[in-house]
Amino acid sequence: MNHPAATETQDPKGAIHEAARAGGKYMVVTPDGEESYWQPKPANGHASVHVAPHLVPMDVPFSTGTQTLPPGGVVRKHSHDANEEVLHFISGSGKAILDGEEYRLGAGTTLFLGKLRTHTFINDGDTDLHWAWFFVPSGLETFFRDIGRTRQPGEPAPEPFDRPENVAEIEARTVFATAAVKQ
Repeated sequence: MNHPAATETQDPKGAIHEAARAGGKYMVVTPDGEESYWQPKPANGHASVHVAPHLVPMDVPFSTGTQTLPPGGVVRKHSHDANEEVLHFISGSGKAILDGEEYRLGAGTTLFLGKLRTHTFINDGDTDLHWAWFFVPSGLETFFRDIGRTRQPGEPAPEPFDRPENVAEIEARTVFATAAVKQ
């Protein structure tokens, strides 16, 4: 996204952004202005990036956004060797498997995941499981972009699609621990 220096602009989608390239740092992101990517099997659903270093200057690189996992969707077992993650569940229900221990997820549940903590998320409910994520240092947004397909607000979900053939390379160069156990 190209932002003009320190001026408030209305982009064609209707989202208001403050570039803050020459002064204070703030940015406002509306649902029709976020970066969003459809996610491949077995997760399906979509991940949206709301704040990241490529969108607004920041002193400490982090990223935050949302993810939606449809019924039956699974975020595969993985860990991050150099990142910490906070997830806050907004709606839906499911389960998390954290270092082999199962926990129920629902609206209002918050997780902190330190470095090298294995985690899996499963939507075993009958509605979308939706959460906000915070990731430091940043990098999760790059993974979502590189394995996903660009999503436009309001468009219907595509048929489930496979992960890219080079997913191991994408994981290795982004934020995934190389020793992570894969499902």
